[in-house]
Amino acid sequence: MDRLAQQIENTIMALPEQQIYGRVSKILGLLVEISGVSEALTIGAHVHLKPAKGGSDVPCEVVGFQNKQALLMPFGTLEGIGLGCEAVVQTNVPSISPSDAWLGRVINALVQPIDGKGALLRGDIPIPLRNKPPAPHARQRIGKQLDLGVRAVNSFLATCQGQRMGIFSGSGVGKSVLLSMMARYTVADVSIIGLVGERGREVQEFLQDDLKEEGLARSVVVVATGDEPALMRRQAAYVTLSLAEYFRGQGKQVLCLIDSVTRFAMAQREIGLSAGEPPTSKGYPPTTFGELSRLLERAGPGEKGDGSITGLFSVLVEGDDHNEPISDSVRGIVDGHITMEREIADRGRYPAINVLKSVSRSLPGAFTKQQNEILKRAKQVITIYEDMAELIRLGAYRKGSDPLVDEAILLYPELERFLTQDKEEQTNIEDGFVQLARILGLDYD
Repeated sequence: MDRLAQQIENTIMALPEQQIYGRVSKILGLLVEISGVSEALTIGAHVHLKPAKGGSDVPCEVVGFQNKQALLMPFGTLEGIGLGCEAVVQTNVPSISPSDAWLGRVINALVQPIDGKGALLRGDIPIPLRNKPPAPHARQRIGKQLDLGVRAVNSFLATCQGQRMGIFSGSGVGKSVLLSMMARYTVADVSIIGLVGERGREVQEFLQDDLKEEGLARSVVVVATGDEPALMRRQAAYVTLSLAEYFRGQGKQVLCLIDSVTRFAMAQREIGLSAGEPPTSKGYPPTTFGELSRLLERAGPGEKGDGSITGLFSVLVEGDDHNEPISDSVRGIVDGHITMEREIADRGRYPAINVLKSVSRSLPGAFTKQQNEILKRAKQVITIYEDMAELIRLGAYRKGSDPLVDEAILLYPELERFLTQDKEEQTNIEDGFVQLARILGLDYD
């Protein structure tokens, strides 16, 4: 009861002493122009539009200014909004106040529960939605390897506490299932999952079939489906990082998953073009690439304490072109990339990770000397086989011509089985290296 009273008091104290409001002067598509309050607004500020005939307020965000008028975009539909409607300025910095009670909950980009489990218990620490990344000179270094429960990642692409990895894949290749496996099997304390621009029908499938109860119990899931306005899709990513920052501040190891960063960039493109920005590469305005950097840099180790955010950000590769602008930009920001390929998925190997084209920038330091030797040997075998794969399939290679190729032909099927993992299966780091060493005929202590 005391905690509830304290929350009510905090809410009352946070109310502004006066209200500032302007009027809607122009509506063009989803762009709303208001007059009279442009001096009281800044980019990113929130404004609530009041419908002329009553009803719920329509929250909006300031995306630009033109001719001394503020330009807004709504978080929802503009039903009931017309010329002359009141536009009430929200003077507080947009922020959220999470608490540990949010674990196991599913919320939308406006931090409203959508799981039917009742209201969210607000915490006492406000976290700005557009928080600044930690100062580079004060940041801790990345920690030890984080067990993600997936053999191909644990053994070939070490991901350390506080590292940021991109998962690059075309549509339908299995990146969402891979993310759910990591969220369910990781040894991290908390998982924060942002489903940005996801298909509406797949949300329940992800929660019930992929993440399941044990994964959801230590997770917070933020959902903005593809049919929602661009501001909602973009804000879902901001909320995801703000939640991760809260739990990092509590000294916890946080696994932050966003599926997908590409849809965040598409939302930013829609917002930027509506505000009058010039299109550049593939129609993306310049702010898109700056926003990507600011968003992804928020993940990683903190400035103090033991907490860190390990970021896994999926990138939907358009047209299976791994050099398209968003893929290229994200690859330059993160600390490694996991490349998933349609050709591997087509032959039935899931997760469809190409371990030769994937890179973790924490290697070789994350592994012991013995583990690095096992990894080096496994990659040699896979490389030799794949270099000769065409000749082997055509029957043009004659056994005995090259002992290294003969060995690769013998070992490759076992390595393929090692890299194949059902979504219900979990393998820790040590067990993965024991299996890999056995396949290669190497000792592992």
